[in-house]
Amino acid sequence: MRIDQLLVQRGLASTRSQAQRLIADGVEWLKLETAGQAWRRVAKNGDEVPDGAEVRLLDDSEARYVSRGGLKLEAALRQAGLSVAGLRCVDVGQSTGGFTDCLLQAGALAVVGVDVGSAQLHPSLRDDARVLCVEGVNARTLSATDLIAAYADSTGENGQFDEESDVEYKVVGVDAWGHDIDDDMGDDDAPSDDGESMNAESDEQGDTEPQLPPEFAPPFDVLVADLSFISQTLVLPSAVALLKAGGVMLTLVKPQFELQPGQVGKGGIVKDPDMYPIVEQRLRETCAELGLTVTHWFDSAIEGGDGNREFFICARKAG
Repeated sequence: MRIDQLLVQRGLASTRSQAQRLIADGVEWLKLETAGQAWRRVAKNGDEVPDGAEVRLLDDSEARYVSRGGLKLEAALRQAGLSVAGLRCVDVGQSTGGFTDCLLQAGALAVVGVDVGSAQLHPSLRDDARVLCVEGVNARTLSATDLIAAYADSTGENGQFDEESDVEYKVVGVDAWGHDIDDDMGDDDAPSDDGESMNAESDEQGDTEPQLPPEFAPPFDVLVADLSFISQTLVLPSAVALLKAGGVMLTLVKPQFELQPGQVGKGGIVKDPDMYPIVEQRLRETCAELGLTVTHWFDSAIEGGDGNREFFICARKAG
């Protein structure tokens, strides 16, 4: 069997592309039934390996998360000094779930993932009770209503709390900057100026809309995003509305999608370094308009798969 296929079959890689990156970092195999057999280094993705061979990875960092995005976010969290332990997060542009996987492994309480596509999230994350997957939703129009609908679809329930009970929940742990928190949160604490209420209000006829469990209800502590084929300037207004006052945004910036067609080189590669300050300034201005204070701007530790240079921007919402 081809070694890249074997790695996926054995669960050492989530996809063929991930398997191929593992092979580039070093993979060896051993034919168990042959005495004195030495470990053999895999030379290329199509190398044939006996089905029963033992396989070992010389560098398993690529396999730490369901996609390479997890490595990017892991490094960014470290550079920004951002702790997500015990926090509720929203991941815009979830796709396979690399960012979501990283957040959960870093101790996040729950992650709501949003993507315009469908059937992309890795099965291990789709089956995780800490994850709410919101598919087929354009992030430009994202709202709490979309989250409620996704929760209803995933559980077969409407997510509505008992109308006769006085619902209140407590978030205990640390905030995104590592400070201790112990906040009682109930209907009175729901945002009224920058996002939809966690618990939808009854209308004049007394009808109550479905509601979300606390861990999946906005406003969120942390917003992360990995977007392609759309500028963040178009998505952030609706996404940031779901972020709580004092919450933190950390997004991957892909310059090729933030520039005009004439500013991007052949093959979608940004080759002119003078374009990077333009992208940064544009996003800083967008953040300022949305009440966000930029705290960090830095290169991604992992290069984009197409060879493009990528960045992270980190900002904190006022309040």
